Amino acid sequence: MSKRLNPYTVAPETMKPLIALEASIKESGLEHSLIELVKMRASQINGCAYCLHMHSSEARQAGESEARLYLLDAWHESELYSPRERAALAWTEALTLISQTHAPDSAYEEALRHFGEAEMVKLTLLIGTINLWNRIAIGFRSNHPNDRPRASAAAAG
Repeated sequence: MSKRLNPYTVAPETMKPLIALEASIKESGLEHSLIELVKMRASQINGCAYCLHMHSSEARQAGESEARLYLLDAWHESELYSPRERAALAWTEALTLISQTHAPDSAYEEALRHFGEAEMVKLTLLIGTINLWNRIAIGFRSNHPNDRPRASAAAAG
């Protein structure tokens, strides 16, 4: 797919608040591994190759196991995730699929049990932020690095 535009060069001042929000989430006190799992799960649901590539790489660099990354799409069926992670993943799915789920009380109550009110705000902002990043990357056709050589070779052939 052809890249449409680069929002960082077209509207840098508009992107600054989102970049600042991203930085505040990283410093929010939520575990780095949890942040990456949430970003990966939302990006899986949204089908964002660019974000999946980025966050799987970052998660691996931070020590995340291949098994947990591979099984993330089936976390419901795996015991590799802690109860806290499972609650975050359920809340991630509920908010990412908001038009279908309407954020059910069961997902909210389970997440609140593991996160408390202040962390629920942080977790919810994390989920909302990755969904926005997914929409930017998908909408403007950001290509993950492995697409570039294949696209260049196809264009040359």
